[in-house]
Amino acid sequence: MSIYDFKVKAQDGSEVSLSDYKGKVLLIVNSATGCGFTPQYDELQEIYDGFKAKGLEILDFPCNQFGSQAPGSDEEIHSFCSDRYGITFPQFSKVDVRGDSAIPLYKWLSDNTTFDGFGKGPMAMIMNGVAKKMDKDFKKNGNVKWNFTKFLIDREGNIVARFEPTASMKELKAKIEETV
Repeated sequence: MSIYDFKVKAQDGSEVSLSDYKGKVLLIVNSATGCGFTPQYDELQEIYDGFKAKGLEILDFPCNQFGSQAPGSDEEIHSFCSDRYGITFPQFSKVDVRGDSAIPLYKWLSDNTTFDGFGKGPMAMIMNGVAKKMDKDFKKNGNVKWNFTKFLIDREGNIVARFEPTASMKELKAKIEETV
C-alpha cells in the first residue's frame, strides 16, 4: 500500500485522491484551532510560501480528538485559519487520527512510523504527562499523540520523517529543504 492509494475528504465533502499529489513533497499535519500549538500555523504558512514553488504541499487535517480543541465546523475552522493565520495550503475535512475511528491515511501513517519522543524541555515534559494519561504505553506505539504531529513524505510517496508537535520548526524546515 502506498500513500497514493488513499482518498480523503476535502472541506466541501468531495473526495480527493492523494494520487493527485504524485511527484510532490507532502507535509501532512493534524491541526486544531484552540491548541497551544495553533500558532505553528504562522510557521507552516511561512514554510509553504518558501517551498511551494519547489513542489511542497502541506495537507492540513483538522482534528478534534485531543482536548476538543477543534470544535467548529469545517467552514468555521477554515475561516479562522485563513483570517487569523492567512493559510493558503489545502485544508481538508475534520478527521480522527487515532483509534478505531481514525481515517485509513492516519492508520497507515501511524503504523509505518515510530514515536521517538517529545524531545527535551518543559513542553516535552508536559506532553509526556498528557500522552501518558491518554495511553500508558504511548512510548511503545506509533499512534498520533497530539495536535500538530507532522509527517514528511518524499516525491515517491515514502515517509521521510515524523515530527511531534514539540519538534523544532527549524529542524522541520531543514528536513523539508533536504527533501524538496
